[in-house]
Amino acid sequence: MLLLAAMKPKVLVVEDEPSILDNILYSLDNEGLDAIGVSTGESAKEHLEGEGDIELIVLDVGLPDTTGFELCKEIRSHSQIPIIFLTARDAELDRIVGLEIGADDYVTKPFSPRELSARVKAVLRRYQIGIENSGTAADGGEEASAIPFEIDERRLQIRYFGSAPSFSSTEFRLLRTLCDSPGRVFSRHQLMQAAWDEPDAAMERTVDAHIKSIRAKLRKIKAEPDPIETHRGLGYSLKEIW
Repeated sequence: MLLLAAMKPKVLVVEDEPSILDNILYSLDNEGLDAIGVSTGESAKEHLEGEGDIELIVLDVGLPDTTGFELCKEIRSHSQIPIIFLTARDAELDRIVGLEIGADDYVTKPFSPRELSARVKAVLRRYQIGIENSGTAADGGEEASAIPFEIDERRLQIRYFGSAPSFSSTEFRLLRTLCDSPGRVFSRHQLMQAAWDEPDAAMERTVDAHIKSIRAKLRKIKAEPDPIETHRGLGYSLKEIW
């Protein structure tokens, strides 16, 4: 009997430094991933349009024809594909900006290719868990969502007053956690445990950045009221009463 090999997850790496790109591709290939490398934002867009099976993007911030931030914004306008930023900028503000515009993780140069590969696999695993669990909560009636939110795990979407903002996978998991228990106050640590596969590798400040991004996207649909309540010194909750 002829056995077919399982399809390898396909990762698009956008990096304009040839030596760095080669090291990333080699490391990802050794980890059982199907890695494709391009050096410009335009080439990245062509691959995303031509190959619908890209499952994750490793995106350098500094590109010759655009910035990774701008490319991420464009991708987020129509896709929730996981994105990991790769950059020489290690300032906290740059990390927060990257997360606010929809990145799922942020790796600074110099970096270990093995660490990057581990982060890629962690984000892919987190994203896949959401797909494998699709339908379980969506079929659970009122317990699965809090009005005016509707959770569609098959599409990894959360609709707000009938509209579906483009959330990153981390934003989806954060808001999904809040929607599961309206009124419950979650600490930043608890939210990190729910939304990150390796919460100890992230900073609690990143939760604030993601919440800020979620609020901005919800505000574009309906300016008031703010459905997420901040509990200073404690964490966040989804409001129970509308």
